[in-house]
Amino acid sequence: MKQIKYLQDSLISLRLVETSKKLPSHLEEAEKEQLSYIAFLNNVVEYERKMRDEKNMEKRLKLAAFPCITPLEQFNLEEQESLSLKQFNQLKELAWIEQLFNLILLGPPGVGKTHMAVGLGLEAIKRGYRVSFITMGDLVHTLKTMDITRKSQTRIKRMKESQLVIIDDLMYAAMDPREANLFFQLVNDLYNNSSIILTSNRSPKEWTELLGDIGVATAILDRLIHRAEIVHFNDSSYRMKHRETIFKEESVQN
Repeated sequence: MKQIKYLQDSLISLRLVETSKKLPSHLEEAEKEQLSYIAFLNNVVEYERKMRDEKNMEKRLKLAAFPCITPLEQFNLEEQESLSLKQFNQLKELAWIEQLFNLILLGPPGVGKTHMAVGLGLEAIKRGYRVSFITMGDLVHTLKTMDITRKSQTRIKRMKESQLVIIDDLMYAAMDPREANLFFQLVNDLYNNSSIILTSNRSPKEWTELLGDIGVATAILDRLIHRAEIVHFNDSSYRMKHRETIFKEESVQN
C-alpha cells in the first residue's frame, strides 16, 4: 500500500491527478486480466488522455458562454428548406473555419438561426477549436466598457483569441458613431484570424442604415462578406409551429 501511495503522490507531482485517483483500479484490472506491461501502461495513458480531453471540453464550453446547448443533431432539417442535406453536412465538417470563411444566417425570429449557430459552435469545440458566443447587445455593451472594466477587457481578449466567434442578433438596433467604430475595430481584428457566424433578421443592405456612417458600414461589410456564405432562413417560425398551449383541445360536437 505504501508503494501505491508513493506512486500516486508521484503522479500528482507530475500533474497526472486523474491517473493517480484511478491507479488502484488500473493495478487491480492488470492483475485480474494478467495484462502485459505495455497493455497496462497503454490503459493508464489512454485514461489520462480521455480525462484531459473531457476537462478541456468542459473548459472550452464554459468559455464559449453559449446561452443554451442545442446540438446539430436536434436541428430539424426537414422543416428548414433553405439548406440541403449536402450543404448541412458541409457546414458540419467545419472546413470553412480553416478557410477563414464567415457564415451569415438571415431570417425572421424563431426559424433556427441561433440553434444552428450554437450547434456549429459545439461541433467546433468538439474538434478542439476555441469558440466565443455573444449577442450583439452584449457585444456593444462590452466594447463600450472595455476601457473601464476588467471583465469586458477579458471577454474581448477571449473573442480575439477564438478561432470561431458567434455574434447573435446582429444589427438588432441602430448604432451611434462610437459604437459603429468600436464594432469595426473588432471586426478588423478578427479579419484573417477567425471565422465569424452572424445571425440577423435584417439583410446586409439594411446594415448600412443601422450603422449610420457609410464609410464605416462599407468597411465592416467588406470584411464580413469578403469570404462568406449567406444562408437565408425563410420558413415560418419553428417556435410558433411547435408552441405549447395552456388550452386543451375542444371536442367537436355534432
